[in-house]
Amino acid sequence: MAGFTTVRNLGDDGGVTLALRDATAEHRLPGPRILDAGTSISTTSGHMDGRLGFNDDFRAHMAHDNVCNGVASCREAVRLQVGRGVDVIKIATTGGVNSRVGAGVGAQMFEDEAKALIDTAHLYGKKVAVHAHGADGIDLALRMGADSIEHGTMFDDETIRLFQRSGAYYVPTLSTVNGYIERLAADPDAYPPDVLAKVRWRISITGQSLQRAVPAGVRIAFGTDAGVSKHGRNADEFELMVRNGMTPMTAIEAATVNAADLLGLAEEIGTLEPGKRADVIAVAGDPLSDVTALKTVAFVMRDGLIYKDEP
Repeated sequence: MAGFTTVRNLGDDGGVTLALRDATAEHRLPGPRILDAGTSISTTSGHMDGRLGFNDDFRAHMAHDNVCNGVASCREAVRLQVGRGVDVIKIATTGGVNSRVGAGVGAQMFEDEAKALIDTAHLYGKKVAVHAHGADGIDLALRMGADSIEHGTMFDDETIRLFQRSGAYYVPTLSTVNGYIERLAADPDAYPPDVLAKVRWRISITGQSLQRAVPAGVRIAFGTDAGVSKHGRNADEFELMVRNGMTPMTAIEAATVNAADLLGLAEEIGTLEPGKRADVIAVAGDPLSDVTALKTVAFVMRDGLIYKDEP
């Protein structure tokens, strides 16, 4: 209803979104077309290890088949997700802002582990989206063949060269910071101290990598990390993309043509052409003059079915 007829969900627990994907695909529930990653993968004590910070009595009983160590273990972790029927594989080569581990947001995976994860996913025809903040972890993922980098908070010169050479997509997820800012405004103690320091860093630096990527010709796809920011507010991302170097048109292209290409769906969606799926949205204003017009969507059609039609 917010105007996004296709989304890529990069990780949850318990297969909830896999079930939702199947229901919306058959139009049994109103919702977008979903590509789902199942459970995201990292190394033990990495960003996707759900046991971080828990007492040992609990840790032994918490699911952790999405964490891996070494080549064989990482291959198995991907194969487990493939067996669940996922559409894409999500891995984390660096630490994360929200995770309870004091190792920062730099690389937390060795090259052979990243290569095993990415090569195994590609073996099964799955693209790989990589959570990465620090330049060392971004560069590692790009060297090993990642299809997209999510967040990409810190670039160095090598990062730009690797993006240019590989053709991988950069997904900036700038609107993540809106969620942080709003939570802190409502409750200054919303995050524990070890996480709060990373949250403030993320707020302060977000957008700088996009400012470097745009003039360098890096391919950019739209993404929000919704869940950290609020679902339904996805279009907030457009405003921040324009604020950090994109034009309204290139931001819209990132969310349509480029995103469809990244998702492997360019033959079906992303442009309005005969033979493609009839996914159409409409807004009252001119988003090329004011991109925030995309925050108020009056009409939504997916697969030729009208889900929203407001005067």
